[in-house]
Order: sequence, then C-alpha cells, then structure tokens
Amino acid sequence: MQFTDLNSQYLRIEADVQARLMKVLQHGKYIMGPESQELEEKLAHFVGAKHCITAGNGTDALLMAMMALGIKSGDEVITTPFSFFATTETIALLGAKAVFVDIDPRTYNIDPAKIEAAITNKTKLILPVSLYGQCADFDAINAIAKKYNLPVLEDGAQSIGATYKNKQSCGLTTIAATSFYPAKPLGCYGDGGACFTNDDNLAQVLKQIRDHGQDRRYHHVRIGINGRLDTMQAAILLAKLIIFPEEIILRQKVAQRYNELLQNHFQTPYIEPFNTCVYAQYTIQVDNRDFIQEKLKKSDIPTAVHYPVPLHKQAVFAEEYKNVHLPISETVANKVLSLPMHPYLKEAEQQYILEKLLA
Repeated sequence: MQFTDLNSQYLRIEADVQARLMKVLQHGKYIMGPESQELEEKLAHFVGAKHCITAGNGTDALLMAMMALGIKSGDEVITTPFSFFATTETIALLGAKAVFVDIDPRTYNIDPAKIEAAITNKTKLILPVSLYGQCADFDAINAIAKKYNLPVLEDGAQSIGATYKNKQSCGLTTIAATSFYPAKPLGCYGDGGACFTNDDNLAQVLKQIRDHGQDRRYHHVRIGINGRLDTMQAAILLAKLIIFPEEIILRQKVAQRYNELLQNHFQTPYIEPFNTCVYAQYTIQVDNRDFIQEKLKKSDIPTAVHYPVPLHKQAVFAEEYKNVHLPISETVANKVLSLPMHPYLKEAEQQYILEKLLA
C-alpha cells in the first residue's frame, strides 16, 4: 500500500505527459518556456486570481511573497506554530520574527480570535496556513488585517483546489503561495510552486524577484533569487491540471469513506460547513501513536506525522521561544497521525486500514 499513489495517477495521464515533455525537448526552452506562461494563465483562471507567478518550489514562493511585501529584519509576522518548517524558515531568512498564535483544535488552523492580541507596532504581516487542505477562516483574518492595515499571505501549500465560502484557496488574500511538491494534491515530478495576487504592482515585483531582481536582462532593480519553475515541470502540471477537479472529488470520496469507518473510534477531520477540503492529508488523533504506527507498519500500512514538533519547539528556535507555551499545538503534535490518502485509494484498502487500526 502506498501513502500517496503517484503511479496510478501517471497511468491515467502517461500519453499526455509524454507528449508535453517531448514538445519541450523539441523547442528546447527549458527555463520559463511557453508552457510556463500557459500554466500561469490556467492556474490564475482556476484560482480566480488576476496573476499567477510560478516559482521553483513552495518555499521560494513564500520567500518571494514576503520579499515583495517588503518584510525585513526587525519586522514581526503573525503565524501558526503548527505547520511545515518552511512557513517560519522563510520569515527567519529575512531577519523577521515569527509571532506564534495557537490553533483551533478542530481545524488545526490559526485561531483568528487570538490574532489581534498578538499585533504590535512591529507587526507587518499575517501569515495563516491552510493546513491539511482546508482554508483558514479568512473573513475573520482579513477583517483584523484591514483594521490594522496589514497584508495577509495565505500559505496554501496544501490547499490549492479547496474552497472557502465558494471562493478558491490562494485567491482569498493580498497574496498567496502554494507548492507543487510531488505529494501535494496538485504536484509535479520535482519541485515547483506559485504565488497568486490581484495586485498588479505585487505581480510585477514578484516576477522581478523570481529572476534575480531583473526588470530586463542584466538590469537588476532589486535583490532577488533564482526562483524560476523549469518548463518540464510546467508541462507536467498542465497535464495534471486537466484531471485535478476530478481528483479533488475522488479525494473527498476517500475522506468520506474514512469518516464513515473511523468516526466512532477516532477524532476524524472536522471541515467547516463553509469550506471544502482537498485532503492533502487525512489526519486523525490517537493517544498511543508510536504503538499504532508500529502496528500499521507491520501490516505494510504507511503513515506519517504532520507535525510532531510545533515550530516554536524546533531546536533552532528553542532559545528564542523558550517561554512561549501554545497548549493546543503542543497537545495535538503528540496525537496527530496521517493515514494513506490519494484519489486512487480503494475501499478494500480502507477497510483493511480500519481492521489493523482496531486490531
């Protein structure tokens, strides 16, 4: 059994992927080729944003977004402690400080009710994460941001394809960043990412930052990075984008089957009634996680933990946040367990997982 079954997906789109890659090999424009522009146009349309600016990976997309917003040393960025390290790593790379706000125990997303108390005169950005494929509560977050004249950056690395009140993730805030890491709901066959915005100026700045700060070849108007998406990955994503809406529905059906099987035995994912989820992970809570993981491993059932150590407890930040206590994040970090999740997971496989979980 596979945690994420990319092989079954590839068999569906093999001919299309091969044809698109052959076209790239024939025209030879391997960096920012025509497929890159086509992908940006189609992703912008899918999300409902005016601009999509592709990036080399999701971490670069976050970094580019914060650079475009002018985040610098001494600034504070309000964010969640319950996420992948890149969420905070990119803040630190710019010399800014992450100010952590605890999460909603049901959704695992940042709790908007706790954000305002964390705002200071150094706060320059609110950075919510749409974790596990479900959007954070952006109406509440955006209202606070508007009150204090702050931009909002959605970390949508796990949530592209999800909706919040009938609007697509990555089209809900000042700017958004996502990842196309292979295991994501929409993933390429290497690294990839993108930023989204409706702001024309931000879009222009993002394009410059992505390409070493150039406004034209060898003319550098700002400090940037090498954050470009290669054309082959763009070609692969174009093939995957065609089947993505169907795969979202399949993911949701797999999650519904899990819910029916597991809800009487474990704490299963809670999805807000105004949200749809793309289930980047299907995550339950258990009390004896190490024992259960080992038991499932012996039955060839792969599992993962997203995430075992909250960001404020990571070794690199241990001294800086030694007096920070975020009880919900710290508690769930010891209990969350992600089960196999992909559009091609069979009912029999899910039944087998249930049997081994309860054995």
